[in-house]
Amino acid sequence: MYCYKFNLLSSITLLLACTLAGCNVQEEKSSEFEAYYKNVPFETQPVERPLFNNYTVSVTDFGAVGDGVADETQAINNAITAVSEKGGGRVVIPAGIWYTGPIELKSGVDLHACRNALIIFNDDPNVYPIIETSFEGLNTRRCTSPIWARNAENIALTGEGVYDGAGDSWRFVRREKVTESQWNELLSRPGCYVNGDLWYPSKESYQGHIICDAFNNPQGLEDDDEWEAIRHWLRPVMFSFIECRNLLVEDVTLRNSPAWMLHPLMCENVIIKNVKIFNPWYSQNGDALDVESCRRVLIADCLFDAGDDGICIKSGKDADGRMRAMPCSHVVVRNSQVLHGHGGFVVGSEMSGGVNHIYVENCTFTGTDVGLRFKSARGRGGVVEDIYIENINMCDIPTDALTFNLYYNGKSVSEDDGSGLKSITAEPVTEETPEFRNIYIKNIKCRNANRAMYFHGLPEMPLKNIVIEDVDITANQSGQFAYSDSITMRRVRINKAASTFAFNNCNMVDTTGIAYAQ
Repeated sequence: MYCYKFNLLSSITLLLACTLAGCNVQEEKSSEFEAYYKNVPFETQPVERPLFNNYTVSVTDFGAVGDGVADETQAINNAITAVSEKGGGRVVIPAGIWYTGPIELKSGVDLHACRNALIIFNDDPNVYPIIETSFEGLNTRRCTSPIWARNAENIALTGEGVYDGAGDSWRFVRREKVTESQWNELLSRPGCYVNGDLWYPSKESYQGHIICDAFNNPQGLEDDDEWEAIRHWLRPVMFSFIECRNLLVEDVTLRNSPAWMLHPLMCENVIIKNVKIFNPWYSQNGDALDVESCRRVLIADCLFDAGDDGICIKSGKDADGRMRAMPCSHVVVRNSQVLHGHGGFVVGSEMSGGVNHIYVENCTFTGTDVGLRFKSARGRGGVVEDIYIENINMCDIPTDALTFNLYYNGKSVSEDDGSGLKSITAEPVTEETPEFRNIYIKNIKCRNANRAMYFHGLPEMPLKNIVIEDVDITANQSGQFAYSDSITMRRVRINKAASTFAFNNCNMVDTTGIAYAQ
């Protein structure tokens, strides 16, 4: 049984009406998202919903049973391949429990998980082949993602089903982030390995960790056997879409990813709408959404609860990102919530290919370590510019409501403690020097932050032209600024802070619009 009805007569009537009126179906589809582009402060083209043929199969037609026991990998992939080869259409996953290994999404296919469909991915790393890919902005190897597509066109994940990535079988865990009972449960798992206050699902996972000197990417491995020896460390992003065009993710619920949850990379015309993502708060690198080197993206009406950054914009890291030279641009984020994470909305730190023309509006962040977070470091290069953020509500932010930190060291803000203002010797400006400029933030409200703002640019490349207006923040501290030029604050009110703003090595900072209230 399929989980939707198709009314052929209604469709014919609609098509006839459009024809008589001198319009066409494609134009109707392309206008669907125009409301989300109202008042966007730069010229951009609205995204368009991918179109699919009126052809539908169920995975049960290919032998899937949905009992939570049978391995459905072959049946699901065979259904997708058959529909793609026929020119495209919909593959339906009905209500039931579907236990599966990696799924490849192919051109022309809408993978539709019905309400009460639960797709659980195999927790055995050995069923996920090691492939050449990109992770944390670097060219590297990882295990194949549970759902992936490369060079596909017109693809979608839709429906009200739930996808579970079995992330607990992949991730290492810091003792400080779990309760005593949770820690004891981890210790009881067969095959686990403990090193001090870090728990690993296996010793090979630990061995992979200790050879990483670039965040989570192992270095110095020379042959396939060496990669195989640390397979359990090579935890994949849960949904990987690489160089795809016309991608839709709508209505689904995604939970428990091995690493990042949703990762469109070098894609164009991407729609993330009404998606719910839940990762445990202790999940290392458990980002909800990482949009990397993509163009024309709409993120709307989503709910994210993440173990790391919530909504993150990236474009590659260091030399690999600069060589790719693909900025993330023309992204619209509206009407979304982040309930937990290291940052509500984040740019960086992998931004070596540049980020531009980003609009974020009408979002809510509750309990995220930082509200609005911009991060980078020397060595990245890249230019972040033309960012517009407005109508943001936040509460219970344990560190900064708004932060720019160009000395990012891989830690969360809460772990790093924000560091104080630094006096640092300038270095020559090269292609490795990151630049943040022309960023406009307005109508921000925050209740209960530790610090209102923290800005720390580079002496050789200060933060430039940051405009902050119509802001009302209740915080313990006002904030600190270093190496920041042309900073304008209009109608900025800081409530109950024990101190005023501190400035170090800043030029052309307009503070006349700041008010303090107790």
